[in-house]
Parts: sequence; structure tokens; C-alpha cells
Amino acid sequence: MHHHSDGNSTIIGSFAEMIIYVVPLIAIGLYLWAVYMTNKKYKKWPVSRVFFWIGGVCSAALAMVGPIAEMAHSNFQAHMLAHLLLGMLAPLLLVLSAPVTLLLRTVPVKAGRTISKLLRSSYGRWVTNPLNTAILNIGGLWLLYTTDLFQMMHESLLLYLFIHLHVFIAGYLFTLSILYIDPVAHQKSFQFRAFILIMAMAGHGILSKWIYANPPAGVKESEAQAGGMLMYYGGDMVDLMLVIILCYQYFKGNRRLSKKAAQVAN
Repeated sequence: MHHHSDGNSTIIGSFAEMIIYVVPLIAIGLYLWAVYMTNKKYKKWPVSRVFFWIGGVCSAALAMVGPIAEMAHSNFQAHMLAHLLLGMLAPLLLVLSAPVTLLLRTVPVKAGRTISKLLRSSYGRWVTNPLNTAILNIGGLWLLYTTDLFQMMHESLLLYLFIHLHVFIAGYLFTLSILYIDPVAHQKSFQFRAFILIMAMAGHGILSKWIYANPPAGVKESEAQAGGMLMYYGGDMVDLMLVIILCYQYFKGNRRLSKKAAQVAN
């Protein structure tokens, strides 16, 4: 599970590592700046969302640089911890921070209209459809761990970076399509989103059991078992948070509708 090392890959690796260190700082800085700007015009931005953003950015960063990332190159259990941080916990926290809403409140009106138009486009419809994002997310993981792709990833730095980027983006889009924190033009029903979430949870759980019984190429059986268990139980913890938030949104929405109906009746 070690990267292939040569002169070019070392240079690329150093450059990539520098970017990975810098990007989280920029992301946090831009978010804080946007909060400052929007607070001057509108209602105060919730502090909880700031902490969600910082937590999400830090979770993603921990998966890519630092001791966990270093261990992940040679230890499958550490790799799986990085997967949970990058593909599940970080996306959930970032979605809860409502970055699109903050962006729309911060940018000029013309830019906001352009962003809104993009969200309403056919592309926006595709990337916010829970079925599509579930396939992109869970399907990608099945492809990674049941083929030679996992071993190939540790032999090519560019492939390693691409796959981790995919894991993060797929996880974010999936979470975004399930929890409507930011504005979503093409919304799906609670029942549909709940069904897709349950199917995705099942797919993730079955994959963890597959890994437990069928170690990926180059992974020791003991490490595969430990990693599979971490994937199963760690994934369940994040999924439980998703379920709780989704159900809370549903009951909150129903309560709001009931109040409106009562007002109309009176």
C-alpha cells in the first residue's frame, strides 16, 4: 500500500501536499469573510454553521494530511478512518454549514441570479437527484474496493488524489441531495429521499462486510477485518445523524403545514 516513488512523483507530491495544506485555510478564511459581509446586511449568520464549516474542512484535511493520512498509506484501518472523515463526516458538516445559502447572501445580485440559474438547470437537477448521487457515492466505493483500483491507487499519486477528490465530492453531493439545508430547485419527496438513504446505507453496510470477508488486493486479512468493522460501525454513526436530521426536517415541515392549515381554517 505504498506509493510508487520517483523524481516526478516526489515533486508532484510535494506540490499537492502544499495545496492540501493551503486550501483548508483559504476555505475557512473565505467562509469567515462571507459571514462578516453578510452580517452587515442581513440577519446574523448562525454561529453553529461557522463551527460546522470549520469542523467539516478540518475533517477533510485530516484525511489528506497529517498522521492519519500518513498511516493510511500502509494501514488499511487508518485508510478506512480517512474514508469516513473525507467521504462521510466532512460532507455532512459542510452541508450543515449551508455554504450555498451563504454564498447567495454574499455575492452581488447579478452573480446570485447566475448561481440560482445554474441550480435550476438540468445539470443542477442531475447533481441533486438522490438516486444519481447515491450511485456516484456508493457505486464508486464498490468499484474502488472490489476491483484492482484500490491497489492501483497506491501506485499512482495522481490516481490517489483523483479518487480522494471523487470520494469527497460524491459524499458531499449525496448528503446535499438528502438533506435540504441549502436551496434545491428540484426537490424530491421525503419518502423518496428516505428510501434512497436506506438503500445507500444498505449498500455501504454490505460493502463493509464484503471487505471483511474479501480483503482488497494488497491488504492483510486482519487489517481488512479491522477496516471493514470500522467502515460498518463508523458509517452507521454518520448515517444515524443523517437519519435524525432528515426526520427532524420532515416533522418540522409537517408541523409548519399544520399551523398554516389551522390558520386558514380559523
